[in-house]
Amino acid sequence: MSDLKSSYESMSQFKMALRRLRKHRLAMIGCVVLGVLYIGAIFADFIAPYHYDNEKRTNSYNPPTALHFFDEQGKFHLIPFVYDYSYEFNEFYERVYRVDKSKKYPVKFFIKGDEHKLLGVIKTHLHLFGVQENTRIYLLGADSRGRDLFSRIMYGSRVSLSIGLIGSLITFIIGMFVGGISGYFKGKVDNIIMRICEMIMMIPGFYLMLALRAAFPPELSSVEVYLLIVVIMSFIGWAGLARVIRGMVISLREREFVVAAKAIGAKNINIIRRHILPNTLSYAIVAVTLSIPGYILGESALSLLGLGIQDPHASWGNLLASAMNIAQIKFHPWILIPGVFIFIAVMSFNFLGDGLRDAFDPMMKIGKPR
Repeated sequence: MSDLKSSYESMSQFKMALRRLRKHRLAMIGCVVLGVLYIGAIFADFIAPYHYDNEKRTNSYNPPTALHFFDEQGKFHLIPFVYDYSYEFNEFYERVYRVDKSKKYPVKFFIKGDEHKLLGVIKTHLHLFGVQENTRIYLLGADSRGRDLFSRIMYGSRVSLSIGLIGSLITFIIGMFVGGISGYFKGKVDNIIMRICEMIMMIPGFYLMLALRAAFPPELSSVEVYLLIVVIMSFIGWAGLARVIRGMVISLREREFVVAAKAIGAKNINIIRRHILPNTLSYAIVAVTLSIPGYILGESALSLLGLGIQDPHASWGNLLASAMNIAQIKFHPWILIPGVFIFIAVMSFNFLGDGLRDAFDPMMKIGKPR
């Protein structure tokens, strides 16, 4: 027992943090959910039965297609099947969909469909699932142009989830670099940098984001808009991190290992990079993780207002644009489903961030080893 205790106490801070993190149930749930979402985003072309712009306007707002395992006679089918939908117009000239049970369409796996590039490299027509070409499967319903909402959500996850990671990574690099320089050199350099940070932090983030976006020409491609949003949101987010890192660096610069590095003639930039900033990583990792939901919500808000990713390209934000019409929500409630994905992703990052904060907190009790 004493050997086990001594080995536990001799563990590195990082290993102890991971051990505490694994005991945090909500953090582990968030980690698993995010893993599923990011795997889906990476393989969106393959998982989605249709291309994001594959439309069939005669199926406008087609309701979600139900998967069936039992037919009308109660016979069980190992492979699920779907029924096609037909529609008619009511007295208000609105489409009323009816399930057409005259024929069953089995769901086929690894079926040939729209051409895509697997992982952005391999050209293929293969999709995870689908049905015959003369009908369609809408797991989460269709939008106003008859496009599969599930497929568009899968493609949109690439934009919404990657913007959070890339934006927070840029914020992490700038915040660490600027905060490290400001806290280490102090004096005039510190005053100038901190005043700039305070000026950025004084401006309401969302309005600054709108102003920066409006300053660029509207005729930009979706790729350019994507990169622009990443830059804008990173520009907004780095100041707060830099201020906190600066405070940590001020206390670290007087530590013995820093004084020793100065005594042997190490360059200032090497002292900051090798000795000071690594000791701020535990906080920075937690702060960046907790900031990712802000990037996801920021992109969603811009796209919802028509200033972000534009149709026909998909993001979770612009998929919610049609949900701004209350009448559409009443008759086609499935158009709110992208908001559910935003909620799940944001909550998962918050759970993971809370778990990382507790795990890296040096005041946390280690507890007895199992």
